[in-house]
Amino acid sequence: MKGAFETGKYRNVFAELGYSQEDIDKKIKDAFQTVFYGNDDERFYHTVGDDMAYLEDTGNNDARTEGMSYGMMMSVQMNWKEEFDRIWKWAYTYMYNTEGYNKGYFGWSCKTTGEKNAEGAAPDGEEYFAMALFFASHRWGDGEGIFNYSERAKDILRACLHNGEKEPGSPMWDKDNKLIKFVAECNWSDPSYHLPHFYELFALWADECDREFWKEAAVASREYLKKACHPVTGLAAEYAEYDGTPHISTGRWAKYRHDWYYSDAYRVAANIGLDYEWFAKDEWNTVCADNIQRFFCETVGNKDFKIYEIDGTVIDEPALHPVAIIATNAMASLAAKGEHAEECVRLFYETPLRTGNRRYYDNCLYLFALLALSGNYRIW
Repeated sequence: MKGAFETGKYRNVFAELGYSQEDIDKKIKDAFQTVFYGNDDERFYHTVGDDMAYLEDTGNNDARTEGMSYGMMMSVQMNWKEEFDRIWKWAYTYMYNTEGYNKGYFGWSCKTTGEKNAEGAAPDGEEYFAMALFFASHRWGDGEGIFNYSERAKDILRACLHNGEKEPGSPMWDKDNKLIKFVAECNWSDPSYHLPHFYELFALWADECDREFWKEAAVASREYLKKACHPVTGLAAEYAEYDGTPHISTGRWAKYRHDWYYSDAYRVAANIGLDYEWFAKDEWNTVCADNIQRFFCETVGNKDFKIYEIDGTVIDEPALHPVAIIATNAMASLAAKGEHAEECVRLFYETPLRTGNRRYYDNCLYLFALLALSGNYRIW
């Protein structure tokens, strides 16, 4: 099987299941309108002055590189250049570090006023920033300064691999095993950060001297996910060691558990689906997607979601982001071939956007699933 990178064809799973194109288009339009331009209880995109904007994590009342880079990816997929440029200018103005140990990275959290909460970076933000910028370059063309999208993407990836070589700092990928780190200073990973479908494209568009690394990183991440995802349930931990085993946090990370299937980890199902849609390089993606969907449809019953050990053991606490689980399980259907793929997509299609102060994370993943399952999450 060939992926969309080779064929140029993207599945419209909603249409495959009989939903009309008119209804699909309206669903996408309404969802994006709500998140970006709805009322104060719905949206989390906020404009600032004439040329900037941020996405607010409504559960934590801050702006994060995760959400900012997600907003840029959503905008380029929707062909919304104004929103893209506004978000990018806010991120570059307030989050970017021009000096010090984290030079070249973006502080992962800022107050909505722009003041940094942290100078340290979260690698998932950097990889999404870079990918969104490359897509913007190819879709709209490069501009000047910070809007020279392709050059800024290369700058980010250069920092990710080479920080610490000439001055104090740390790279975001382990140069020996080619795996992305949870943060630059640590020696473990986050399975949901692994985006081999992005690395395949970085291998084409990053600095020429780094292209071989990105090819190897794509291979390494696909092999890593096989270790990190449980062989029966398909579930991965939020944080995991380089050998794939769940990471038990200590020291400054020990306040919370991250060795279970919890918020970050939901993204693994979505990533496996999109990797298969774009490149279809490994049939393991299908096996894992089927395992995840089987667990939630047969064992859990697709309702009353809890926290889970990766072997499926229930921790009797409600999931913080239940709509995110529904969205990512549906997005896994881009790879799944089992009997539950349709059930997961139909459940998602019938699920509304989340409301309330925890809506940010759920609805980001909701919008990505809408794009992906309608054939609109594309390589540009």
